Amino acid sequence: MNVFYNFHGIGDTLIIFMKDIEKSVLTYEKKGDAVRIFDTNTNETAGFNLFNVSSYFKVEGNGNIELNEELLQNINDSLEKNGFTTKLEADLSPKFVVGFITEKEKHPNADKLSICKVNVGEEQLQIVCGAPNVEAGQKVVVAKVGAVMPSGMVIKDAELRGVPSSGMICSARELELPNAPQEKGILVLEGDDEIGETFTF
Repeated sequence: MNVFYNFHGIGDTLIIFMKDIEKSVLTYEKKGDAVRIFDTNTNETAGFNLFNVSSYFKVEGNGNIELNEELLQNINDSLEKNGFTTKLEADLSPKFVVGFITEKEKHPNADKLSICKVNVGEEQLQIVCGAPNVEAGQKVVVAKVGAVMPSGMVIKDAELRGVPSSGMICSARELELPNAPQEKGILVLEGDDEIGETFTF
């Protein structure tokens, strides 16, 4: 679940994105200040728009808003006040974490891609990476599935040339870090960062 707010761009509206559904099958249901967007065939919810959101609670930030327990509760309370009984749930675990590349092998169907096994603490992810400097033994920044990049891109499970990939190994430029090098290549961490800990930027 991703949450977006831009007062100057779209007004006092909170956009709650839950699932990517083909636009041609979408319809909506409006109750008060809340609109549910859903699939007409399956009834699956794609998301909600909450209008006049500042009359319900204060939104901190602009653009992609970091979801926490308080914000999730505020959203659920506001939807309930407008007549929706659905309780939204979300994975609130950190989405940008320190990872350690345990294995790297060449992609069988693409010369410039590598298949990496990456330890992110509680699990090991398989991530297809196209960076020329990626190697086993590196400590890196991993954007897990569900992460929203500074560019607005949402990280999803994918399949690259027939190989499943869950997450992204990030470059400094993709993280929009100050003085990030412009040449291609992942950010390799040199400090004492613990594997699995949250990477803040």
